[in-house]
Amino acid sequence: MVTLRPYQDSDLDALYEICLVTGDAGKDASALHNDPQLIGHLYSAPYAVIEPDNVLVAEDAGGVAGYIVGTYDTLAFAEKLEAEWWPALRQRYADPAGLTQADRLRVEAIMRPHVSPAELVAAYPAHIHMNLLARLRGQGVGTGLLSAWRDQARISEVKGIHLGASASNAGGVAFWTKSGFVPQMTLGSTVWFGMHLSE
Repeated sequence: MVTLRPYQDSDLDALYEICLVTGDAGKDASALHNDPQLIGHLYSAPYAVIEPDNVLVAEDAGGVAGYIVGTYDTLAFAEKLEAEWWPALRQRYADPAGLTQADRLRVEAIMRPHVSPAELVAAYPAHIHMNLLARLRGQGVGTGLLSAWRDQARISEVKGIHLGASASNAGGVAFWTKSGFVPQMTLGSTVWFGMHLSE
């Protein structure tokens, strides 16, 4: 049985692990990285540390195997990252010696964080990231996590959610489209989606 529940501090290591083993367009990125935490530093851990109330996890008998993280205000969250998250990581990774090419690309994103397209943020101010281990896929777990997060956002009067998905992640693109997200633009290898929230 899979339980969907609010994030707890003890879940942080699981978020890092899930982010790594789904980090290659939904496939395991472990072989690409010498530093197993780098992907999580970008796409899961900061949400759990800075805005833990906006994180939900999926847990089965084997432990936490999926999550959805996000923020209701992308611009405000970026300011929090600059104040509370990036400085220590920039110091930690100032010398990239011993890192793989994939690691170095993640370090570049820490040094110069990617920014969602401004017009997308204006229309859909919240954003999310969601990942599931393979054992949870195809069971409605992703739909359940998304529905719960979306319901919380509606209560907080969030007007819209955006996200970026790798264009090479066919399963992810199909899931978001089926879930009601509408493709807005493709920039480089990223397909950007938006969803308006209304009652």
